[in-house]
Amino acid sequence: MIILAFAVVGVLLGISNARKRKGNRLDMAQYGAGYGIAFTLLGAVLTIIIERLAT
Repeated sequence: MIILAFAVVGVLLGISNARKRKGNRLDMAQYGAGYGIAFTLLGAVLTIIIERLAT
């Protein structure tokens, strides 16, 4: 669940960042994909850390 939440937040943050920079639809898609991938990886690392600390 953490990974999915981070992915959604990353995509939304990327799209809003592209809009702020006055990008077109392709820019929004690229920023959304980039931020989504980065935040998904961050969520995966965070999930692994939490699982290791919980056991």
